[in-house]
Amino acid sequence: MEDVDVEQVEPLPVDRDGRRLREAEDQPDGIPVPGCCERLHQHISRWMLPEDLRETYLERANCLPPPIFIILISIAELAVFIYYAVWKPQKQWITLGEGIWNSPLSYKPDHRQEAWRFLSYMFVHAGVQHILGNLVMQLLLGIPLELVHKGFEVGMVYLSGVLAGSLASSIFDPLSSLVGASGGVYALIGGYFMNAVVNFREMLPLLGVFRILVIVIIVGTDFGFAIYRRFIIHQEDMKVSFVAHFGGIAAGMTVGYVFFSAYNQKLLHDPRFWLCIAGYTAFVVFAVLFNIFLSPAP
Repeated sequence: MEDVDVEQVEPLPVDRDGRRLREAEDQPDGIPVPGCCERLHQHISRWMLPEDLRETYLERANCLPPPIFIILISIAELAVFIYYAVWKPQKQWITLGEGIWNSPLSYKPDHRQEAWRFLSYMFVHAGVQHILGNLVMQLLLGIPLELVHKGFEVGMVYLSGVLAGSLASSIFDPLSSLVGASGGVYALIGGYFMNAVVNFREMLPLLGVFRILVIVIIVGTDFGFAIYRRFIIHQEDMKVSFVAHFGGIAAGMTVGYVFFSAYNQKLLHDPRFWLCIAGYTAFVVFAVLFNIFLSPAP
């Protein structure tokens, strides 16, 4: 039997732990295997950016700073919900009672002169279903968006949806109260939806239809539930508006689209940015004048 020189035998394709290497690029001397963070950013880039921007994103992608805005706003909303559910007298957790309607955070037509309520209503939710739906949606969509576009852009879109929601409600449903962060959530959904539609062929085309259908189904279901709350199960003299959903998604499909489609660009040089700023400012001014001089609310 012929002797074999061990030093001349090609080493087995295994790593330090004895696991078999599957591909040439997995060899220790080749391209390093992407870690969990790198793989996460690769998946996010496919879902959030068109193909021509993915390489730029991956070159400088990191988890610093973390998606701090959407996480902090979610924690604040959950903390306020727990406060009213635990420390305020409630009959049940599923639907909170008078505690939230007497809150200085809720938007109420007869207290609209307290201007902070046009934003602070996002911290108060009407029940477990309400807050869970908003938190799940804004975390699932908001964290990837913030990893790509960072906190300032996502925060501006989110807050523009919250304000647009309350102002739209004060105009088109002026006698109804308002709670929940649906305006901000729908702004994120609207911005992502428009970006996915415009860049349909470049953002995972095989799953493009599925992605858009999922958004439509979620939005349709939530709209149906909001309309049900508004016209069927509302308390006497305490109607909850659903118009904030429309205001939020309109803000997302305009302001949100401009922010989310301008990755790696200077917004101040984009005419769409100034057009949206002008349109949004005109809407806010009109809403303020309407509430001062024309609103039928007391």
